[in-house]
Amino acid sequence: MLKSIIIDDEKAARQILKDFLDRYCDVEVIAEADSVSSGVDLLRNAKADILFLDIEMQDGTGFDLLRKVDYSNLQVIFVTSHNDYAIEAFRFSALDYILKPIDPEDLMRAVEKYKTISPDHLIKDKLDLLLANQKQVEKIALPSLDGIHFIKLKEIVRVESDRNYTTFYLCDKSKLVISKNLKEFDTLLSPLGFYRVHKSH
Repeated sequence: MLKSIIIDDEKAARQILKDFLDRYCDVEVIAEADSVSSGVDLLRNAKADILFLDIEMQDGTGFDLLRKVDYSNLQVIFVTSHNDYAIEAFRFSALDYILKPIDPEDLMRAVEKYKTISPDHLIKDKLDLLLANQKQVEKIALPSLDGIHFIKLKEIVRVESDRNYTTFYLCDKSKLVISKNLKEFDTLLSPLGFYRVHKSH
């Protein structure tokens, strides 16, 4: 039987996922955590096959957690209410990305994907994805009020914070206002050659 870990700050969400894994997927949940900090401690000691990881938590994000641990022996399946993190999720070599409320069929497909991919292929896919991300990330998805905009990195002149919003200034002198704070984009853009020169830029 496959062993898994759930990290999600909502107790009800953890219980639903745990029930679905037992009922539909024959996957054992060996440990749970409800925050980034407790998740880091848990992953340093627990051994499992799959990590089911929420993204937005009280003390940070699932991405913050993955930056703090070695998860090379785990397959990560993100389970979240937010559909605008998919691109960043796959930069972390996610096996799958499931939206809440969880559809049992989506969950079964994700677990089946783990079962049908050989360990060698999993490692190769991760390496290929990491290399591709390093060399070929040219666009990012920016969710605004009128939809998702795919913007080329080279078109971004600067990024400015305005409390809970972030404004992207583009080469054509247009701008996009995104309802996320600058901190979220800082972690996404820093590895792609952007530098923070001020707390608001």
